[in-house]
Amino acid sequence: MSRPLYQLKAEFFKTLGHPARIRVLELLSQREHAVAEMLPEVGIEAANLSQQLAVLRRAGLVTSRKEGSNVYYSLTSPQVAELLAVARSILTGVLAGQIELLEDLRTAVPGAATEVRAD
Repeated sequence: MSRPLYQLKAEFFKTLGHPARIRVLELLSQREHAVAEMLPEVGIEAANLSQQLAVLRRAGLVTSRKEGSNVYYSLTSPQVAELLAVARSILTGVLAGQIELLEDLRTAVPGAATEVRAD
């Protein structure tokens, strides 16, 4: 029996649920990268990067090719880059709304303290 689509979607989004994986996908959205190129950009140990790349590979989001001693990764589909762009757009809208709300709160009570203190 096949799994419901909503379950597959949830697993897909779990795959995206790690900051290092998102950073890798952002880098690969620009162009193909060698593992050595990604290490300083992602900011994790080589073994951890390898694990994260394996997760992305198993999920079918990236593909790899070997050239000499270098392993190069690229996205399997340009739609992955589009998904990241949509996520950025959504977050920009959400954050803009939060900034507006904060400004409204600051101006709602003239003379009120701009800083909340925990006593």
